[in-house]
Amino acid sequence: MNSRLYTLLEAHQRIDGQLHLEQQRRWKDWFRIARLKKLKLRVKDLIRRQSLQAGRT
Repeated sequence: MNSRLYTLLEAHQRIDGQLHLEQQRRWKDWFRIARLKKLKLRVKDLIRRQSLQAGRT
């Protein structure tokens, strides 16, 4: 696993933790939840691309 992929996996996990905490709050910030979900999907796409590139080499 290269360092770029590892960094993306860490970011994905960190975003997931933030999302989970925000969803557990009594007064949820729906805008922040939506933003975190979009960011998490963007990072997931980058992980997939990085994995495919690593598989080709």
